Amino acid sequence: MNDRIPLYIPLAVLLVACSSEDTPPPTETAAAVGETAMTTAAGLPTPPDAPARPHEFAEHGNLRTDPYHWLRDDTRSDPEVISYLEAENAYLDDVLEPATALRETLFEEMVGRLAKDESTVPVKKGDFWYLERYEEGQEYEFVVRRSGGPDGPEEVLIDGNERAEGHDYYNLGTYQMSDDHRLMAIAEDTVSRRLYTIRIKDLETGEFLPDVIENTSGSIAWSADGQTLFYVERDPETLLPYLVKRHRLGTDVADDVVVHEETDPTFFTFLYRGLSGDYIYLYHGQTLTTEVQLIPADEPESAPIAFLERERGHEYAVDDIDGRFFVLTNRDAPNGSLFETTLEARADRSTWEEVLAHRNNASILDVTAFRDFLAIEERVEGLRRIRLLPYDGSEPTTVPFDEEASVLYLGSHGEPDITRLRYVYESQTTPDTTYDLDLETGERTLLKRQPVLGGFDPAEYASERFTVTARDGTDVPVSLVYRKPFDSDGSRPLLVYGYGSYGSSRDPSFSSALLSLLDRGFVYAVAHIRGGEELGRQWYDDGKMFNKMNTFTDFIDVTKGLVKRGYGDSERVYGYGGSAGGLLMGAVINLEPSLYDGVVAAVPFVDVVTTMLDESIPLTTGEFDEWGNPKIKAQYEYMLSYSPYDQVSAQDYPHLLVTTGLHDSQVQYWEPAKWVAKLRDQKTDDNYLLLYTDLESGHGGASGRYRRYEDVALRYAFFVWLAEQAG
Repeated sequence: MNDRIPLYIPLAVLLVACSSEDTPPPTETAAAVGETAMTTAAGLPTPPDAPARPHEFAEHGNLRTDPYHWLRDDTRSDPEVISYLEAENAYLDDVLEPATALRETLFEEMVGRLAKDESTVPVKKGDFWYLERYEEGQEYEFVVRRSGGPDGPEEVLIDGNERAEGHDYYNLGTYQMSDDHRLMAIAEDTVSRRLYTIRIKDLETGEFLPDVIENTSGSIAWSADGQTLFYVERDPETLLPYLVKRHRLGTDVADDVVVHEETDPTFFTFLYRGLSGDYIYLYHGQTLTTEVQLIPADEPESAPIAFLERERGHEYAVDDIDGRFFVLTNRDAPNGSLFETTLEARADRSTWEEVLAHRNNASILDVTAFRDFLAIEERVEGLRRIRLLPYDGSEPTTVPFDEEASVLYLGSHGEPDITRLRYVYESQTTPDTTYDLDLETGERTLLKRQPVLGGFDPAEYASERFTVTARDGTDVPVSLVYRKPFDSDGSRPLLVYGYGSYGSSRDPSFSSALLSLLDRGFVYAVAHIRGGEELGRQWYDDGKMFNKMNTFTDFIDVTKGLVKRGYGDSERVYGYGGSAGGLLMGAVINLEPSLYDGVVAAVPFVDVVTTMLDESIPLTTGEFDEWGNPKIKAQYEYMLSYSPYDQVSAQDYPHLLVTTGLHDSQVQYWEPAKWVAKLRDQKTDDNYLLLYTDLESGHGGASGRYRRYEDVALRYAFFVWLAEQAG
């Protein structure tokens, strides 16, 4: 239902790309960029040649030359640039031609594990049960509801396949029902720039209303009377969600009222209606600071009220039920502490009642206020758990889990009045499993386990979790999984995944696609490196700003530690990361290129300094407290010291596959394109260097239930193909 937004989230707005300075006139023809000879003397295709056209940047007395700045095209229509990207795609297909059958086999394996007719567990809201389901062979979901019970007569509300017709990309970002369940507001993206169009469907007539709202973030909240819709408009250039508006049904969208304008470009804004239904929450946040504003849902024309005025360094979140407000705050509590207050007493902290004190070994992730109890999602010693606190003072309980290295999180709830808690459990060997927990008896009922077709048996796989000591003595957690039987004799190919930014934690979760690697002998490891928040706020702080190098050295040290312990063949070690994890890959292969036989960097943020100097680029201004502000010399110099694009040098690099999307709104396509061009010019080896640009998609890759696995199959085929050659 997408009714809930986590209260206390890592303020991760992933990056985007490059400088806005003018490009000098080209001296080569467009045809020259895409030209390739048929083969090299060695019998391999000749890679495309991106001509160097030096563009100079001068900061803090330092002159930087960018030979491939010309690849930036904000319109995404320059024939020369498109020709070059198409030539790179053709080159990839030529190089990977021997692996074509492998790619097809992997794709068929992955989609073959998916149930043909798949659906979510119905969620009760009002007199209806809502769910999404797929039908065999269809790429997109059907949003449906049932009446009379979870198995009652069904009504199709949205057919995603019908909505996607005529579009190369389609994403139903969110949908929200009016309180009387007659109107349905949906937010759709057909470009993959995360610019959503809001439309409203009358479920009694089956027709869409003429009200169409463009250029939004996708956040939607209804007023209690179902006549006013709140949304957030994006800045057309930076794409920052900054303008909260309200729309009265039947009026001209051009006359929509501005409820709040965020004037600080380091903040982003989203909104949602709380589970209690009493308030609409406006959430304004950046890396170090948050502010929550409230609008009574039954008084939609009221001005928003700040729960607590923003104060730099103070992050907080709020939830409400029956006039009680629960405040999760990091004030004097970096891992979070929880208090109860009222709206009237909110400004006087001395009156707040402590509900859960700060702990060094646990972080509070989110709090949901139900009618009779609080559900607290927390991370204890790096692992997600759920704690239940009854209001009547009875003993707290912990939601049960079966494996130590596992993940628990709340499932969807449409109403605050519940006697059964829905939650999801999974591990690296257990598919995500939905339970209902009876709050009186403690009995849990299995509602659904994600089906994995093709004879999957979890007993044939094993997972482990331990720590590897980094070079500065810090113990870094690692989660890994492999197929049994297993001997730690160093004979298997090893794939290490990492992210390590924005305080975003990586959990030991299940992936049915990953079975295709495990069944081919791979060991898969997740390195929980600094920069995430697996071990609390300090773990995040120790991997950002002037501590960012810890993220990269942690990944290297984990990789070496795994090889030393016999979890991987030193000649067949691979790395993978995407977005900020792509930055990780870029930095790591600059620092220790010989450690890896091959690396995949997906939508990689690699041109750190140039991007962060350009405040016109989407989301840049909100990242200064994550990476630094290069207008400040000390921060500029530190960022420059690890920026993958700036640190490319004449050395041997591993085999490298780089992927991007032409319409990426977070890491613009030209960052990876420039990086590949510069690597190709500088590197001293004959290893594969491949760039794939999805010309129809953005940051998240292709849309559709099946199509998305084409990207996964490409990455996995690259790893398997390399491992076969190295073996």
